[in-house]
Amino acid sequence: MSTDDTTPDSDQPKELSDEEARARLGVTNAGLDRKKTIIGSIVAVVFLAIVFVRVIPQIGSYAEAAEYIQSMTAAAIIALVAVTLFYLWVYGWPFVAATPGLKYKSGFIVNQSAFAVSNGIPAGGALGLGLQYAQLTSYRATPTAATAAIGATGIWSIFVTLFLPVTGILALSLSGDDAGKYVTAAVLGIIALVVCIGLFALILRSEENAVRIGRIADRIVNGTIHIFKKDKSVDMSAQVLKLRGDTVALVKRRWIVITIAQIAVSWSQFAILYAALVGVSGSAGTIPALTAYGCWAVSQLGIMIPITPGGLGTVDAVLIALLTSVGVDNGAATAADLVWRASSYIPQIIIGLISIFYWRWDVRKHGPKAAGPKPTLA
Repeated sequence: MSTDDTTPDSDQPKELSDEEARARLGVTNAGLDRKKTIIGSIVAVVFLAIVFVRVIPQIGSYAEAAEYIQSMTAAAIIALVAVTLFYLWVYGWPFVAATPGLKYKSGFIVNQSAFAVSNGIPAGGALGLGLQYAQLTSYRATPTAATAAIGATGIWSIFVTLFLPVTGILALSLSGDDAGKYVTAAVLGIIALVVCIGLFALILRSEENAVRIGRIADRIVNGTIHIFKKDKSVDMSAQVLKLRGDTVALVKRRWIVITIAQIAVSWSQFAILYAALVGVSGSAGTIPALTAYGCWAVSQLGIMIPITPGGLGTVDAVLIALLTSVGVDNGAATAADLVWRASSYIPQIIIGLISIFYWRWDVRKHGPKAAGPKPTLA
């Protein structure tokens, strides 16, 4: 069995038109859905208020956190700035890894712009996809290459989110801390990670596998939907085949560099947290890096709760609770979390907005980049 997504003799996908690529990504030129944005904003604000006003004060202390932050030395602040700059530099690599021929400057603009939109606007994920596609194609990526890059980076982001808690449990165990209460979460994380990677590998292996998995997904997803809405269905088979057609050639050739880039982004973000934790702890000392990593990595499970962008609030509450459970003072744990959030979130929002305006100005002044050969998935 064959589809129009690949040629009979190769996994190399056919070149998509701009309209086909946009349809695959589910992006339009219509912008944000105002009703969904308003509802999403209200839900996010209420949730954040509950977490930061009611939940965190029960496990941490804002007053003590302020004292810890004020006591940070100049050396601690310089170290924090250094690791933050390193993180921002690393954040520019995922799309370079996933888009053959894309220069670092362009990849930096694409990823930082998407961060600002996706994390600065409730329910802004769809708008972020549209922006990524528009920017990649303006940098000479074909619609096919742009679609593959966006799909691959999104999938790998999910893989890494599932991978981190597993490494976190291992880190807590190796550091000598009692990780027994997190074993269940670790086992579930391992199972989810293995299942996701296994299914993805089968989908990439052959079109026949993709068809079978798509049919199973149809039965499971639509069976669940029909419990609530009898007249609504989702064509999962088509989505699975599109996923394979879009990413198979790219992933087979570049999965290693894509993996390295995505993990580097996550681990450099932890470096910010640890620099913050060391900085606010000062002469009182801090916990070993392995223990701190375990707490941070396990807390990333909060990202899977899609109420607020980037796990804002959920990750913070879990992180503070875990840090205090391994002996960090309440105030120091809260201070480290707040400094980590401010250092990794605010600069990216600002840089992302600057990137968007710069890109629009650059395209308006010089037009889409036209020099050189068009990159492909090879």
